[in-house]
Amino acid sequence: MPLNHTKIEKSIVANKNSLIVEHNDIERIEPSNWWVGFKNSELQLLVKHPNITTAIPEIDYAGVSIKKVHKADSENYLFIDLNIDKTAKAGKFNIVFKFKNGNKKTQTYELKSRKIPAEDYVGFNSSDVIYLITPDRFSNGKPSNDIHENLLEKTIDRTNDYARHGGDIQGIINHLDYIESMGFTAIWSCPLLTNNMPSGSYHGYAMTDFYEIDPRFGTLEEYLELASKAKEKGMKLIIDQVANHCGLEHWWMKDLPFKDWVNYQENYEDNKDSWDKRATITSNHRRTSNQDIYSSKKDREEMSDGWFVSGMPDLNQRNPFMAKYIIQNSIWWIETASLGGIRQDTYPYSDKEFMGQWAGAIMEQYPNFSIVGEEWSYNPLIIGYWQKGANNRDGYKSNLKSPMDFAMQRQIVNGLNEWESWDTGLVKMYEGLANDFHYATPKDIMVFPDNHDMSRIFTQLKEDVVNTKVALGYILTLPRIPQIYYGTEILMNDSANPGDHGLIRTDFPGGWEGDAVNAFTGEGLNDTQKDMQGFVKKLLNYRKESKAIHEGKTIHFAPFMGTYLLFRIIDGETVAVIINKNDSPITIDLKRYDEIGLKGKTLKNIVTNETFVWGNEMMLNSKGISIFTTKAN
Repeated sequence: MPLNHTKIEKSIVANKNSLIVEHNDIERIEPSNWWVGFKNSELQLLVKHPNITTAIPEIDYAGVSIKKVHKADSENYLFIDLNIDKTAKAGKFNIVFKFKNGNKKTQTYELKSRKIPAEDYVGFNSSDVIYLITPDRFSNGKPSNDIHENLLEKTIDRTNDYARHGGDIQGIINHLDYIESMGFTAIWSCPLLTNNMPSGSYHGYAMTDFYEIDPRFGTLEEYLELASKAKEKGMKLIIDQVANHCGLEHWWMKDLPFKDWVNYQENYEDNKDSWDKRATITSNHRRTSNQDIYSSKKDREEMSDGWFVSGMPDLNQRNPFMAKYIIQNSIWWIETASLGGIRQDTYPYSDKEFMGQWAGAIMEQYPNFSIVGEEWSYNPLIIGYWQKGANNRDGYKSNLKSPMDFAMQRQIVNGLNEWESWDTGLVKMYEGLANDFHYATPKDIMVFPDNHDMSRIFTQLKEDVVNTKVALGYILTLPRIPQIYYGTEILMNDSANPGDHGLIRTDFPGGWEGDAVNAFTGEGLNDTQKDMQGFVKKLLNYRKESKAIHEGKTIHFAPFMGTYLLFRIIDGETVAVIINKNDSPITIDLKRYDEIGLKGKTLKNIVTNETFVWGNEMMLNSKGISIFTTKAN
């Protein structure tokens, strides 16, 4: 039978992608892969290899073309601008680098098909409650990865609050059932990327490789398993990213691509061996200089350009190659793990114009996505400035959906710790919420009782169990996105040394084999801890299905006689929150709240399941919080 040469030739063309011989000659290319089908057809590759600036790259792949090649200041970097048009198909191709001396290096690159459409990336919102985890301190699911011979910090010491303890991704996977059963709908893990620092690497915020999971936490495959299994349980996975800085041991600090890759680079290169001199280039931390119409140029520069600490070089987002690198890195992780959100660390420390571009680029690609930015300010004016939709005097457009509500957190603590008077006590919480008129969308702001950088709420509230319940109950019923730090549900504290970061990030009991107490099963918890855990679980699981809490109208009444009432209302469902700071029994006049329309209706206590009919008055027998609903089971 004669050969059909035309058919064979067509077959070769059709299978050209699979016929290539794969090569891995180049030291580093980032991003390590990309996808077809993005709105933005541009991709910029960072190429790192000895003397790579003397090479000319070539690509022969349908739909992919080289637009421009940029030489860096270092001879060991090239930046290649690619265009990936709509005709490009998923597959592998070779990038050939031809050097002037006649040598050539070949690197295989892959374009993948996207897993899900961009609009299906649904971020966190006011229907969610986020569980924040410091992974090194949550659970050690895989002791075999505790130490890695190629990384600088090799010690595991659970008696040292600032050493690594061994918690990892597998530990989180192992306890997804617990997290789901508690009623959480999203997980925010502190950074899981490689921190190859000589000490203090456990927290994750001094990243030394933006594309690599720290092997002491696990592998990329395990991270994808975490994302997939969380999604199966209806939970979103939020990645913690840092656009402002990296760790001093980041691989590029040994050979910086450009003379302005990091801020105050000349100071660093002149004083590489002198920590004392490098300390003079740290940030002044005057974050209000971002908004201050009177701020000096000096203050603004020291704020945004100074290193966060001497071991964390400040990235220069005004360098266009750095800017693209950070944006593409965020998109790479979203697409790789089908993420449900980003938490951006130290938000106001980066160049603020860049941060608007960064958030805008992500939200343009993923219109239903969510980003929360950390701005540690107790001033609602500052918090509101960073939110998308803000009518800022300077015209700044942030594109950021969710700032963090440090202001409300402080008002809650102050309101519960203070004596009741005209201008102290519960009025602080009332007036804190009254500031919502300033925010573009209050329900998109993230509120929390505590987090990995501040004292545990139980410590802040002087180990008052009742007030801790009040704080949690109030936070979980506000028009906000709540976040709860791991262990808050069992009254973990740092009272022995308030504010100590290592103590704040104490190991979750039961996360290590041999732990005497296991909070996952309840074994060894005292009655008070069990009661708090049950309170949180009841409230979270009700909240999961409560449209009134997710998106209902909010009405609250000025504090009166040591009580404060707040209501969330939608479509026949009313949630009534009653806070009482009186130590002795008190009868309250319910006619004061007639506008809510509850008279004659039966309400059920969400936690105790007890019912009562809303009448003319109500006796409150003890201090605390009661949360009622009109919604029938």
